[in-house]
Amino acid sequence: MDDPLRHHGDVEARAGLLDFAVNVYAGPRPPWLEAALHASLDEVGAYPTAAEAEHALAVRHGVSPGEVLATAGAAEAFSLVARWRDWRRPVVVHPQFTEPHAALEQAGHRVTEVVLGDGFGLDPGTVPEDADLVVVGNPTNPTGVLHPATAVRAVLRPGRVVLVDEAFMDTVPGEPASLAGSRLPGLVVVRSLTKHWGIPGVRAGYLLAEPPTVAGLRRGQVPWSVSTTAAAAMVACSTEEAADEAERRAREITGWRSHLEISLARLGIPHIPSSTSFVLARVGEGVHGRLRAAGIAVRRADTFPGLDPRWVRIAVRPRAMTDALAEALTDALG
Repeated sequence: MDDPLRHHGDVEARAGLLDFAVNVYAGPRPPWLEAALHASLDEVGAYPTAAEAEHALAVRHGVSPGEVLATAGAAEAFSLVARWRDWRRPVVVHPQFTEPHAALEQAGHRVTEVVLGDGFGLDPGTVPEDADLVVVGNPTNPTGVLHPATAVRAVLRPGRVVLVDEAFMDTVPGEPASLAGSRLPGLVVVRSLTKHWGIPGVRAGYLLAEPPTVAGLRRGQVPWSVSTTAAAAMVACSTEEAADEAERRAREITGWRSHLEISLARLGIPHIPSSTSFVLARVGEGVHGRLRAAGIAVRRADTFPGLDPRWVRIAVRPRAMTDALAEALTDALG
């Protein structure tokens, strides 16, 4: 592995393994989303525009279209922010999805890591006062910890940008800790449609921020970066019907996760209580490889700053799949 910051779970789920490595909802896409994706192909003869998508997303979050920037997945949003300014002291709160850190380094910035302690809860006091950019996930990948909105707001300072990666917030019933649409100075919220809607190949994401911030980030965006199909997905996933289905899926994931956490507890495997579609578990060194040899892929976690080879991230799956994992874990631990 060349760069731990560029390691992603999709690499581990290949070769026909039972997939507990990729955090994509384990179920079919809804018919209305399938229809929108297929219908978008009739429009690919023209250059894409995200204007309708940004308007739909603005309505969904109760903001103006000038506060929304559609992006080619959350990854593009991280790169745009990394290149937006000559950051003096960018901080990434770890363990955390590594793509924002990698994007900052790729843009030539030296990143300060703030590694959270036991339980991985956010302590605003650990963030250096001179940080001018702070990146924090909520709920955080890979820990599954949902930070209270009050804790995230406490990181804000005059002259500081706080980027909150809410790529998994739609897996949390009711989204109680979301800051999307909060209109706080310096706040940038990044969202993704990839995981909850099962469309990682479409690259559909967006960010929410103050109009001057959105305008500045838009100037750094590659022309036509958001495809016609991605824009169609954004429109389709912003309706009331989509909101109802998103909530149903979030509650279904909650039940699946409960079964996974109970199974881990029965096996005596320590884990971090999660609020999202994956669980961080300390299975012990070597178990990742033994599970792989048994035909099961879980996400190695030692590529996340602050974690070591004892940890793995396990995607939440339906009960029957989880039972198969528990059986394999029993053998791997023995």
